[in-house]
Amino acid sequence: MSGALSAHFRSFFTALLQCTHQKDLIKGKSLHAQIIKTGSTACVYLANSLVNFYAKCGCLEKAKIVFEKISDKDVVSWNCLINGYAQQGPAGSSLVMELFQRLREENTVPNAPTFAGVFTANSYLLDIFAGQQAHALAIKTASFCDVFVGSSLLNMYCKAGILLEARKVFDKMPQRNSVSWATIISGYAMQRMSWDALELFELMRQEDEEVNEFVLTSVLSALASPGFLSNGKQIHCLAFKSGLFSFVSVENAILTMYGKCGTLDDALKTFEQSSEKNSITWSAMITGYAQSGDSLEALKLFCRMHSFGIKPSEFTFVGVVNACSDIGAVKEGRQMHGYSLRMGYESQIFVMTALVDMYAKCGCLADARNGFDYLQEPDIVLWTSMIGGYVQNGENEDALKLFWRMQMEGIMPNELTMASVVKACSSLAALEQGRQIHACITKNGFSLEIPIGSALSTMYAKCGSLEDGNLVFRRMPTRDVVSWNAMISGFSQNGRGQEALELFEEMRLEGTKPDYVTFVNILSACSHMGSVELGWIYFKMMFDEFGIVPKLEHHACMVDMLSRAGKLNEAKEFIESTTVDHGMCLWRILLCACRNYRNYELGAYAGEKLMELGSQESSAYVLLSSIYTALGKWEDVERVRRMMKLRGVTKDPGCSWIDLKNMTHVFVVGDQMHPHIGEVRAELRMLTKQMKDEGYEPAFELAY
Repeated sequence: MSGALSAHFRSFFTALLQCTHQKDLIKGKSLHAQIIKTGSTACVYLANSLVNFYAKCGCLEKAKIVFEKISDKDVVSWNCLINGYAQQGPAGSSLVMELFQRLREENTVPNAPTFAGVFTANSYLLDIFAGQQAHALAIKTASFCDVFVGSSLLNMYCKAGILLEARKVFDKMPQRNSVSWATIISGYAMQRMSWDALELFELMRQEDEEVNEFVLTSVLSALASPGFLSNGKQIHCLAFKSGLFSFVSVENAILTMYGKCGTLDDALKTFEQSSEKNSITWSAMITGYAQSGDSLEALKLFCRMHSFGIKPSEFTFVGVVNACSDIGAVKEGRQMHGYSLRMGYESQIFVMTALVDMYAKCGCLADARNGFDYLQEPDIVLWTSMIGGYVQNGENEDALKLFWRMQMEGIMPNELTMASVVKACSSLAALEQGRQIHACITKNGFSLEIPIGSALSTMYAKCGSLEDGNLVFRRMPTRDVVSWNAMISGFSQNGRGQEALELFEEMRLEGTKPDYVTFVNILSACSHMGSVELGWIYFKMMFDEFGIVPKLEHHACMVDMLSRAGKLNEAKEFIESTTVDHGMCLWRILLCACRNYRNYELGAYAGEKLMELGSQESSAYVLLSSIYTALGKWEDVERVRRMMKLRGVTKDPGCSWIDLKNMTHVFVVGDQMHPHIGEVRAELRMLTKQMKDEGYEPAFELAY
């Protein structure tokens, strides 16, 4: 301040600076009253100090009132208010840009502090066009050379994910500080460009720049994947060597890195060595256990955290609720829900999304939907969790209804949303709706990457549209084993076994290792083709070539294959020699085959095996009763019926459905509710007559 100001003004100015430093709002307001009383508000220096005082104390409305009353504003006046709003984060960012626009309209030349505030605000708004205009103006006014301006601009581009521009800014900065280095490294980390982040960190060390806790946490966040574990360990050593491990933020970053790399032993050692554990430290360890599939340990650690009296954050709850989801621990999940309500986290979108996901995965769809409806404006993650929950629990119609509602509300889906609704169409065999979803996928610009490509090829294959399924499959840029399995299964289930086997050989040539599902599909194809010898070759190949131990499904395919080929005694010997705990599955397959081949003696043997094992399936009793009827063993017929009644086994009514002209028609045995049931029954009678006229005769009449 110049000597032109009187001692009176200087005393006010000094007192205001002190109040601002101490954020003493009461004393500052009193001082403001004295300034007004003495008529000193006309002094722009005092007025600016008042704006700065109120802004630093968070009283932006009062700051703006004082600002608007300044008749002769200078750049400092604007800067005080601009930076005050910029410090409010997202809430004040749009007002910063409005003030900046006014500043330019009033022909005030901005300076470095102006641009620092503008770039900080724009990093929240992500209005890149406005940011680039301000960038150009900063260069024009020579403000870009200021390290704080450069760092703020760098942060804006990094937050927007425009790393190419961010790197250009970084490389042109005449002066850099630790904030600049930490910002650009963190920017690469956010975009999962780990090598670039690591390269830049090495460059920083070569230039003898001081490594602080912010730089370390930034580079550690870039190394949170198994491929960078050795680099992460080196950074861990550097943290010890430089004395930065004592910072809790660095400890937490190291712990998170080990957790995401899947090395829980190292994570636990870091956790136990941590001198000052905060809620983030506990959350990182809990999340590490949950993500590694050790959900029970995650829950135990949360209980331990609670016993130490540490209050969980919303991120802690997310980790614990996810752990409950993975093991279906709905009781513990409900407890976490109640606890989160007491902590006041019911409005936190991350917590509610985790809870909805947990309830959905545990089959509590009503609770999941209540959580979904509670949030007035659910985000895409929540929509996807709810839709995925419906699909996972077989409520595919509800999943599609929710998806169409989402479309009507203008919510943009993501890849997981689309994959879920395609699975819903697949389960319903709703080809036309599946085609509409495919059109939405194309319209929204989604590629045929996994998982969308796999889901689409599976849907078309299950709906019998193999040409469309194969077209999607061939257009996929990359394919995983699930994608191959979908098409192999489609060919197998639609009577094109030879093409299924050819696709399997193509899969092997491309170097994709088959899994147990692949061999279920291959053995099923052999079964439908009647290729017993080929089936045995593939059955032995599983373990001999790929080390896959045959499961129940593979044994079931072998019994089915032998049974279809009429090798019933061989199938019986296979069942009795197998070491797999098959319960009643294999005998049931043999029983059906014996009925088809009219091998009633062996059928009775298989049926009695099922009775001994206490089968609760009505079909087994019906088939065995029919076989004894064919053999004329009426006492055994009555015995089977009594046993069925005694065990409380009832025959479930058959159900089928067809998707026609955007409507799903459902038919249940004995149901008269369909509006066109008379026409349907008349058509069935006509078809039955035509079949009999052509010489069709049933194998035998069912007992009832």
